[in-house]
Amino acid sequence: MDLDDYRSHSPYSDPGRHGGLLDAVATDIPTAAATARNVIVHYRAGGVELPDDRLDEVNRRWMDRILDTDQSRFPLPLSAERPAVDRVAGCCRDHTLLSIAILRQHGIPSRSRVGFASYFTQGWHHDHVLLEYWDGERWVWADPELDPAGDWRFDGYDIDPTAGLFDSAARVWSAYRAGTIDPNVYGVAPDVPVHGAWFIYDYVLHELAHRQKDELLLWDSFGAMTDDLANADLTLADEIAALLLEADDGDEAAENALADRYATDSRLRPGAQVRSFSPVSGTVNTVDLRVSRR
Repeated sequence: MDLDDYRSHSPYSDPGRHGGLLDAVATDIPTAAATARNVIVHYRAGGVELPDDRLDEVNRRWMDRILDTDQSRFPLPLSAERPAVDRVAGCCRDHTLLSIAILRQHGIPSRSRVGFASYFTQGWHHDHVLLEYWDGERWVWADPELDPAGDWRFDGYDIDPTAGLFDSAARVWSAYRAGTIDPNVYGVAPDVPVHGAWFIYDYVLHELAHRQKDELLLWDSFGAMTDDLANADLTLADEIAALLLEADDGDEAAENALADRYATDSRLRPGAQVRSFSPVSGTVNTVDLRVSRR
């Protein structure tokens, strides 16, 4: 995919009528990330207990809807402080998506990276989404969800891809296939029974979708995804993971191959509809991605 394509909005990052709000935000990463944390609070790990009738906000999906919700409460610039309990309920995907929306609004190439973070719980690798942006010379990983005031002991706005703090789904899948990791410590959380090899497999497809600017919810299911590895096409995941890793190493042919396969293989992309497994209600809904977001 052409670098310039990451300068423009996807349907998910497009702020719609709220573009002016993003125009007013500075594009340095600390400011963009702080803005994301000011607008969005993690529905489980945000340090506040949200009312039950607010939890479905995690399914807003589109940036214009997220900002609609925010502005219905705070018709103010995004820099104006919002009480944590009144912020829009979301997760790492949404902190990253808002950061991406800010950068793309200003023409800065950016995208989301899906994988697993080891810095939240010792011995556990949480599913997570990072911001990746082009600084003019290289792609940089940043975690907008992290408050730099915390004792993280690493630079959360320039995460070293070789440090093992965050590993892409492709890298984790490759390690699992090589027999060098325990897949059962990769998942949502230690106390949530959603983890394991099938989960990593599905996240390889999520990583590809996000790389192609389909910034889906992490609980969306599509194409070749499965909750049982016995039904999975392991060769497909192996091939896509290998291409993702090669593309990360700067292999333009691999990048082009990913784009071509995504466009031509219906197993790899969401198509018109996804099945969405809400983490707050436990319901499963079919979501038509073609319908108006209004």
